Amino acid sequence: MADQDDSEKTEEPTHRKLEEAQKKGDIVKSQEISTWFVMLGAAISIAMLAPGTASSIMGSLKIFLAQPNAIPMDAEHLRRIWLGIGTDVFGAVLGPLCILAGAALIGHLIQHAPVVTAENMKPKLSKISLKEGVKRLFGTKSLMNLAKGVVKIVVVSIVSFMIVWPERDRLALMMTWDVAQLLPLVQTMALKMFAGVIAVMTVVAVLDYLFERMQWMKKQRMTVQEVKDEYKQMEGDPTVKAKLRQIRVERGRKRMMAAVPTATVIITNPTHYAVALKYEQGMGAPVVVAKGVDAVAFKIREIGQEHDVPIVENPPLARALHATVEIDQEVKPEHYKAVAEVIGYVMRLKAKMTGGRGRK
Repeated sequence: MADQDDSEKTEEPTHRKLEEAQKKGDIVKSQEISTWFVMLGAAISIAMLAPGTASSIMGSLKIFLAQPNAIPMDAEHLRRIWLGIGTDVFGAVLGPLCILAGAALIGHLIQHAPVVTAENMKPKLSKISLKEGVKRLFGTKSLMNLAKGVVKIVVVSIVSFMIVWPERDRLALMMTWDVAQLLPLVQTMALKMFAGVIAVMTVVAVLDYLFERMQWMKKQRMTVQEVKDEYKQMEGDPTVKAKLRQIRVERGRKRMMAAVPTATVIITNPTHYAVALKYEQGMGAPVVVAKGVDAVAFKIREIGQEHDVPIVENPPLARALHATVEIDQEVKPEHYKAVAEVIGYVMRLKAKMTGGRGRK
């Protein structure tokens, strides 16, 4: 079933899916990157602090080599000696330890920001599943880790051989050298070894990070259904959205119909289109307060008749206004002349009717 699920994950992960994975502590992490920074920190420690550290430790232990017979053997003196040696050694190695800890921290932070989560602490059956254990043991990641381990062993062996082999003639003589003479040579050889290993491990670390990221992205892939479900969660259910859209349209239509009685004139097709215009003294141009086709147009005409709004048949103008002007917008300049003629006609008609009633 798991194989089938993996085979169905054909879609690239969404940004939201990647963010959720990172919040749960599922992140891209290459151990080789951290190892590379630790090795670099070790090389820096050897280059900068090794002579001083070695001298400090050597000074503390010199009494055991130079004057062992002068060491008091009572408990109190031995306690003081070992306490002093421990303090000196701890002080000497504190600097290198801080560098190594800082390098390890940088190796983790450079890959990802700190993530605080209890997700990995939750009990999971997959952790005790024999099948899952076998998959982890013989999976691609395990084989990759084995290959990396072999490469590191081979690299360290080759580099160590290349560093030590040219010094083979002096190895026997080194046993007779003073510690002060031996330390610079050991430091030089160690730095050469670290330089060679770091150079090779740079390639290994980069390839390992790319491999880990590829595996992580593959793990985060989604099925088509998962993408659809996430889209519904983010954008809303299409059915609900359609219902909300319908509600908004109905509310907008009710507001539009409520504005029809305030219109100055209704221009019709005469049956398929209806556009209600409002114009008052001081307005820059007439405004469309309602428009519609077929059933909506019929309703606009019906409300207009109920409220004695003049209705003028002008099919070209009705179609043009319906197509180019939205509700609550002014008519376009190209329609000014035609609209002005209609409104002028309505104004003259109202004036004539008012005048006629006045004479009566």
